[in-house]
Amino acid sequence: MPNNLLRQPNFAALVALTWLMVALALLLQYWPQTAETLLDTDDALRLAQLRDWLHGQSWFDLHQARMQPPEGYDTHWSRLIDAGLAGLLLLVGLFADGAAAERLMRACWPLLWLLPTIAGAAMIAWRIAGREAATVALLLALVGVPAYQQFTPGRIDHHNVQIALTMLTVAATVWSDRVRWAATAAGLLTGAALTIGFEAVPYLAACGAVFALRYVIDRDSAADLASYGGWLAASAIAGFVITIGPQHWLRHSCDSIAVNTLAGVICGGGVLALAGWLKPENRVTRDAAIAGAACLAAAALLLIEPACARGPFGMVDPAIWPLWLGEVREMQPLLSVLQKNPLTGTAIAAFPAMAVIATLVMLKSPAARHDIGFLAAAAVCLIAVAVTLGAIRAYSYAIWFGMPIVAAMSLRMFAALHIKTVWGRAGAALMLTPMVLSSGAIALALANGLSDRDPFDRPDSKVCLQSASYARLAQLPLGIVATDISYGPFLLALTPHSVLAGPYHHLSRGIVTAHRSLAAPPDEARAVLAENRVSYVMICGPRPPDGLAEPERSKSLWARLRAGAVPDWLEPVGDTAGPAFAVYRVRR
Repeated sequence: MPNNLLRQPNFAALVALTWLMVALALLLQYWPQTAETLLDTDDALRLAQLRDWLHGQSWFDLHQARMQPPEGYDTHWSRLIDAGLAGLLLLVGLFADGAAAERLMRACWPLLWLLPTIAGAAMIAWRIAGREAATVALLLALVGVPAYQQFTPGRIDHHNVQIALTMLTVAATVWSDRVRWAATAAGLLTGAALTIGFEAVPYLAACGAVFALRYVIDRDSAADLASYGGWLAASAIAGFVITIGPQHWLRHSCDSIAVNTLAGVICGGGVLALAGWLKPENRVTRDAAIAGAACLAAAALLLIEPACARGPFGMVDPAIWPLWLGEVREMQPLLSVLQKNPLTGTAIAAFPAMAVIATLVMLKSPAARHDIGFLAAAAVCLIAVAVTLGAIRAYSYAIWFGMPIVAAMSLRMFAALHIKTVWGRAGAALMLTPMVLSSGAIALALANGLSDRDPFDRPDSKVCLQSASYARLAQLPLGIVATDISYGPFLLALTPHSVLAGPYHHLSRGIVTAHRSLAAPPDEARAVLAENRVSYVMICGPRPPDGLAEPERSKSLWARLRAGAVPDWLEPVGDTAGPAFAVYRVRR
């Protein structure tokens, strides 16, 4: 953060006040929900992984023995998140015990990461358009309801941490031409973000490209490149050693920190650091150094694991695409969502579309086109919008990266409309907030007679995610449960039972088996269940197994159970059998 910003305690207080207002609003709104549900599959599995560690599992042991038995499942999630959750649990444990402390921890964790995210957006806006733009960015964050999705109390997976670290990385990058230590911060934050997960790789790579571009254009920025590259390589190595056990050092991965991805980061960061240290005067030599860093990084990654040439899912078994992965909602292209669920699609697209418009408006100015800070912020924003078009899971990034650009553009709007009063500008800026734009988009869609055919909230399936639904099942004798893979993590967190699989792309055998256990006709399903020593079959909600069309759907075990035609080799288990949530014991 620059010195002039540090001398603005009132603005720092304004950032804290904005965060506090949002955090309190979210806590009041979602606190009851934290007692009713674990919210999401990733949150449930994270809680199960945290409990295993707190109950004696090794730091480097991420094995989930109760998922996909008998071989189990080794997650690729970072222990650093577990460490943070454990630290927060220890803190709230001073005021509460047991389940209450755990609930407080789950509620507060995502709210803590909202503070650096809001601060990062304000820092980016300040760099590209000054203090007033940073203030507008805080207003956008204050009324940024759609941006809070990954910060909802109860979200203890890694997504909120990734967003916060990436926002701070972009902020450090855009300030790096004015603040010397910002390049070091960008390198360290990039390494930390990669240690947590790889979902932000496109935006982190864009930040690296900014340092490389500055170096090519201006030889005097060589010191920044050297600091960025060196600290990137060092922090990635540290993250690998701290979180990956020696027994897994030779494991390959295309979507997490592993020997092949680490090799790529070390080669790329090391060559960048060397190029910055040598500081060649010839621009052609600098161009060659940057090209060499990119080529060496790619070569190291692909020579160790060629499958990564197909992208982050390069090592995924193709068999699970039609059964599950191809149907995952967050993986759907925005255009597909707009066609199936126009209300949801327009709400998702509204603010990113405004960010694109704001970027184009800003680029009309020669000053903006020659400002590396603005160009860096705009590039990351546009990349996030492009990724959202391909998969809506990037929606949150597009909103947060769009806030500083929209805030900067709003100043030009104020000038063009001659809005000079504070309240007038606040009212005008309010119209540009994510909540107002998304609400307006939904209203326009409704006015044109559009409606969602397959609502994202799926109210008929809410009982499947409620913790109370699993209470009776948890009391049954230990066994293996066959169910929709979406409920696997909830079973791990809320019961002592084992499950065939969960919604994770490295669990191909378990996913195929779980699908066959419900999608096959009863006689075939019985053989699958017997082969895998399944004790219980659980069904919930009206959603059939993915990838199952008629007439196979009507013949499946799932359809027979939904219709009440229970095979004689299954028996309903007590009061767990109902119209939505039902458990059946396999007769031996």
